Amino acid sequence: MSETSVNTTSGGGQFNQEWIHQGRESSRGRLLIASCRSGDYMARRVAEDYRRRVVEAGGNQQDVALLQSIDFQFSDGETGARLEEDVSGTDAFLFQSLADPRSDRSIDQNLMALLVSVRALRHWGANYVTVVLPYLAYSRQDRPTKFRREPTTAQLVADLIKEAGASRVVTWHMHSERIRGFYGSTPVDALEAVGMFVRLYQRFAGRDDVIAISPDTGATKFVTRIARELGIRAAVTAKFRPRPEEAQVSDIMGDFEGKRVAIIIDDMISTGGTVSEVARRLVEDKGIEEIYIGVSHNLCNPAARERLQELRESYGLQEVVVTNSIPQTDLLRSLPYLTVVDLSETFSRVINCIHYNRSLQDPFYGETRDVPRISPEEDFDYEEGNQVTLGSELSFPASDPPSWTGSTS
Repeated sequence: MSETSVNTTSGGGQFNQEWIHQGRESSRGRLLIASCRSGDYMARRVAEDYRRRVVEAGGNQQDVALLQSIDFQFSDGETGARLEEDVSGTDAFLFQSLADPRSDRSIDQNLMALLVSVRALRHWGANYVTVVLPYLAYSRQDRPTKFRREPTTAQLVADLIKEAGASRVVTWHMHSERIRGFYGSTPVDALEAVGMFVRLYQRFAGRDDVIAISPDTGATKFVTRIARELGIRAAVTAKFRPRPEEAQVSDIMGDFEGKRVAIIIDDMISTGGTVSEVARRLVEDKGIEEIYIGVSHNLCNPAARERLQELRESYGLQEVVVTNSIPQTDLLRSLPYLTVVDLSETFSRVINCIHYNRSLQDPFYGETRDVPRISPEEDFDYEEGNQVTLGSELSFPASDPPSWTGSTS
């Protein structure tokens, strides 16, 4: 796995932000970062980053409370939640990874853990409970398959989260914008990944031999925006699914004259069937020589690893970029051409904005400067002794981002 650390404390850029000392607590209450068991890995990193910024601003890191692993399993299989400290009057941010391939807990178990944890926080006096779901599961079930008697399960999940008592939902790269409407009056902050991919693929900007590929029509607008920012052409894939988890590509529509490098960009990889089929067609039918794959969510399916490895060996796959929105397994992290983007600083900044009632519009919606750092995961407790070599730094464009806000009381 290839990993790089970005310097976030010096030089112009998105994360070079001054923390303004307000000398008062937030009107929302005392800040609390909490997590269910599968969300511990991200909550811990976010809390560490937030505390570091508090200290740099002259405050006390103890002002940022961290409450982890608040869910548990009874012997009969039922899910429970228990709060080991007083949460009354807090502004709670609850992290949960609905998909956790490192554990034996299913998505359904993690969802139930989220619901009972939200209810526990509200029942015991939290002023607000903001649910932070880096990956929002069930998003692909946002509408029934045509001519099939299926439910809109994404709406059911939204109803459950609202009924549990969530005040707000924060997620990264939502599969479909229509899901936002399922939450009604409950605010949903769906952080966009356009800026991340623009910066990651900046080295291809303006090149005539590079083309960005949307692996299906649903990602066309997203990929087109990235291509426009990079000054390269874009193409869209026409596909259909004869059965669930299986994709067949009808055509890849675009101008491929003189193109030798293709960047396939999507919101997720599940089994890898779609990106594998698209990559094959690009090489065999369009004369593409190099393939790059960038996705926001990697579900760590073993079948996806096998397909990626085949693309590496036979179809010119050069690099795969994913994020840690889902904890990455050792099996996937063992791929030498895999890069994992850490989202913890992004969520830390989001919490700061929400906690102090500041807008997320400028820094997080559609701006190309919205770039999480790429950093090592050796301290994620995946495996002790994991050694990585830090590479060169990425540079960020000068900007005028909103200042960080904190209390020094």
